[in-house]
Amino acid sequence: MSELVTWHVDDLPNAEPCFQIELKAPRANALEPGLLRDLHRAFDALEQSGAQKALISGGRNFSTGGDVARFAKAAQSGQIENYTEQVVPVLQALVLRMIEMPTVLASAVHGAATGGSAGLVFASDLVVAAPDAFVQPYYGVVGFAPDGGWTALLPELIGGASALGWVMANHRHRAEQLANLGLVQAVDQNPEMRAMALLRDVDTGTALSTKSLFWGDARRANVKARLDAETEAFRALIGRPETLTKMQDFLQPSG
Repeated sequence: MSELVTWHVDDLPNAEPCFQIELKAPRANALEPGLLRDLHRAFDALEQSGAQKALISGGRNFSTGGDVARFAKAAQSGQIENYTEQVVPVLQALVLRMIEMPTVLASAVHGAATGGSAGLVFASDLVVAAPDAFVQPYYGVVGFAPDGGWTALLPELIGGASALGWVMANHRHRAEQLANLGLVQAVDQNPEMRAMALLRDVDTGTALSTKSLFWGDARRANVKARLDAETEAFRALIGRPETLTKMQDFLQPSG
């Protein structure tokens, strides 16, 4: 347990245990090394708990993805490669872990789920979004390559053309659009409670069997290879001088 990620077990209304993980990090749950490390620790605790249903939530903003300010600072100090290794491969391992985990994973999303943090949404089995929720890539704005499954998972879920256009055009898809794409199962003012209701109503055996069939060996191997390719692409772009310039421009106050 930490100040960045907390977890506990509560019973669903049908008395099934539900493992609840909440992101509580500063800077809108930016994906920095401490948060990613502690999220892995939360998944360790989930596996040890024996619970077969879990809920991930993040407060007012689910997560704003990688911390551009920390990436820029690392670049300015000559530590960008080292900082990248503490973030991107760790995130990729979380995404892969989620699709492999024999647990029904639900996410409740308020506000932003941007950049790599969208991978936690893409890898969830059930997603409930608040009306203010949105997902946006932002990669071209800061000069990063996609990570978190934008090219590894999303084409599998919504089709290659839709996924490619989304990243290229940096669209902001809001809750209803996400529902239309099938990435969100419900839009609700209280996504945590609605997600708990969905988890309650899911037959555990059927859900886990379905998840195992959907993410079979060949699909999981393909996802892993594509996540590895994302990581390599990120490494290739992150050290470019123009990437640092884009990051600095992004961080400049507007107006």
